Amino acid sequence: MEEEEEAIGYLDKILEDEEDLEPGTPTSPGLGSPFLASEKRDAGKGLEMRKLVLSGFLASEEIYINQLEALLLPMKPLKATATTSQPVLTIQQIETIFYKIQDIYEIHKEFYDSLCPKVQQWDSKVTLGHLFQKLASQLGVYKAFLDNYKVARETAEKCSQSNNQFQKISEELKVKGPKDSKENHTSVTMEGTCMRCGEGDLLKHTPADHPDYPLLQDALRISQNFLSSINEDIDPRRTAVTTPKGETRQLVKDGFLVELSEGSRKLRHVFLFTDVVLCAKLKKTAVGKHQQYDCKWYVPLADLVFPAPEESEPCPQVHTIPDHELEDMKMKISTIKSEVQKEKAGKGQSRAIERLKKKMFENEFWLLLNSPTIPFRIHNRNGKSYLFLLSSDYERSEWREAIQKLQKKDLQAFVLSSVELQVLTGSCFKLRTVHNIPVTSNKDDDESPGLYGFLHVIVHSAKGFKQSANLYCTLEVDSFGYFVSKAKTRVFRDTTEPQWNEEFEIELEGSQSLRILCYEKCYDKTKLNKDNNEIVDKIMGKGQVQLDPQAMPTKNWHMDVIEMNGIKVEFSMKFTSRDMSLKRTPSKKQTGVFGVKISVVTKRERSKVPYIVRQCIEEVEKRGIEEVGIYRISGVATDIQALKAAFDANNKDILVMLSDMDINAIAGTLKLYFRELPEPLLTDRLYPAFMEGIALSDPAAKENCMMHLLRSLPDPNLITFLFLLEHLKRVAEKEPINKMSLHNLATVFGPTLLRPSEVESKGHLTLASDIWSHDVMAQVQVLLYYLQHPPISFAELKRNTLYFSTDV
Repeated sequence: MEEEEEAIGYLDKILEDEEDLEPGTPTSPGLGSPFLASEKRDAGKGLEMRKLVLSGFLASEEIYINQLEALLLPMKPLKATATTSQPVLTIQQIETIFYKIQDIYEIHKEFYDSLCPKVQQWDSKVTLGHLFQKLASQLGVYKAFLDNYKVARETAEKCSQSNNQFQKISEELKVKGPKDSKENHTSVTMEGTCMRCGEGDLLKHTPADHPDYPLLQDALRISQNFLSSINEDIDPRRTAVTTPKGETRQLVKDGFLVELSEGSRKLRHVFLFTDVVLCAKLKKTAVGKHQQYDCKWYVPLADLVFPAPEESEPCPQVHTIPDHELEDMKMKISTIKSEVQKEKAGKGQSRAIERLKKKMFENEFWLLLNSPTIPFRIHNRNGKSYLFLLSSDYERSEWREAIQKLQKKDLQAFVLSSVELQVLTGSCFKLRTVHNIPVTSNKDDDESPGLYGFLHVIVHSAKGFKQSANLYCTLEVDSFGYFVSKAKTRVFRDTTEPQWNEEFEIELEGSQSLRILCYEKCYDKTKLNKDNNEIVDKIMGKGQVQLDPQAMPTKNWHMDVIEMNGIKVEFSMKFTSRDMSLKRTPSKKQTGVFGVKISVVTKRERSKVPYIVRQCIEEVEKRGIEEVGIYRISGVATDIQALKAAFDANNKDILVMLSDMDINAIAGTLKLYFRELPEPLLTDRLYPAFMEGIALSDPAAKENCMMHLLRSLPDPNLITFLFLLEHLKRVAEKEPINKMSLHNLATVFGPTLLRPSEVESKGHLTLASDIWSHDVMAQVQVLLYYLQHPPISFAELKRNTLYFSTDV
């Protein structure tokens, strides 16, 4: 209430000052005194007073229009010189300084031209409430003017300082603000532009049964709401500028997205307002200068459509970065993180830390730009389509839902003028809710680094579906600042209550959230998305849980329910930290195969390669070698445990189990076998030598060293390693189909085959992530070296043993 009274008082002050104002002030028309409630009135006297109010109104309006004309007078010659070789102002500067003044003039000229004949030919039956109602409905133009006022004043002041001709024009148009203003403006000021509505006086002298009465009431209501809106202390993050209809345009959502523009990836900041989506990028500015956005394009929501998959145009080929390059970059980032931690722990120089952080930011930015592959296309029904690439289907769904919710309102198409677009884009910097690019190097030191290790998740069941469908779930976690899909349940067909009961092991890399998405599987091939040639499944619901390092269960399973769009998904989870997962634990029972030395197993089986290795590889080559993501995608943990138990017990039905089992579970069983060996396949003894050998820069020296190390392995280890090596090469031959390159396979198997059974405690390393990242890159490189090497023969290696010492 105080603010509204202050606004009304301010309006009265403008009324008092009106005689002092020089021509050129776009104060509003003389529309009266404070708003008064209507009282009981004498009808005859009331009509006479009504005419007097209107006559005064008309005179005030005439003065106001003359003032506007005077202010607009220099605009035409200024525009004429703008296209010459010696312009006084540029077109952009003219549009900024005189923004909306022409519109205000036209609104009041039309109002005056319509009102004047009615007052001159006055009688008691004249109706003019509709004119005031229309005038009140156009108050949004003043809001747009006020939003631009600061920019207009700053532009005028700069132009006055740099151009003598404009300074003279500015002096002629100099006006005074309110009497209590402490500022002495030497440029075109528009302090007086504030709406002064006198519908209250007119309403006071209009009979309640007159046709104008409800129209004037409505005009008064609109005026009062407008006054309140420009005086309220509104949250600056939510209010932006006005829509063409004069309504408040609010920011609903914003964030960083990767746009595919002219064949290359560009990081954009996308702003979703109540009636428009705007795509922008931050301008490069000098140090200390105010940052601003540059608008790349905008689409009014009334014109925005999401093309159906079958309707979308085939997009240009998206350049996809090979997985091994992305994995390499992750390793580099992890290594730099370790170096930063060491510098901090050793009280290193701040300059060295800043240099490392800068390098980490550059690498993370590259990863953020090149990782996303999920297409999100929006189309302007009047023209162009725009394609974003996202890393998370959850995020794509959030953007789509937010836009579709706004489109349920009565929206109108429009085109923004260059100045309106400038004002809207200029508001983005102060309105944005996402301030930093989502990379971990932007985090403050006191922020949680997230979880490093393995999250075990069991997706039990779901209920709340209204009709039977083919249903499955996917799991996403954040990694390196963005979300990625990590696991997927099987499709439970034709049900309203799916019972998956599937367990997954998800590797966490600084993760803070787990997302679960529930889909209905689509088998209709006409629903193919031409942006990535994949069938689009319908998201039935989605939800998210925070991974709190303090509250995460590490021993016992914690069961939880996540509600999403009326659907309830039941799941359990527990966490294993990386330092725990690094440990190899020998089996207490020596009768099985898991956790038992490879030499013991081969001797017992009287074989050169363990039976489990031979059978799993045979099954993968028989029906899984073309499986997309073979060895990378997690198998169902319960299936893997069943196979583990069967191999340990030497179950006679193992071959039947293998033939019936999901191929990812078989691949997972093979990885688990090597991971649970009491010492790595390439042995603890030789580990330091492998690390030194892979670091050699001379190719001949490296070749001699790496071959010598293989000869130094015990026979069961060497034969098994060579057997696995040839298998992985055959898998990589199918890379165009299974998407598994030699580098991908080295990333999956390198740490499994080389990681030592004991990790020495290193005092200067404070995070599990440091321990993890320190040697992983080298472990991957060792296996990759052998995978890229021409075929290695056991017999040939042994023949050459005579020429080398066996000491390492």
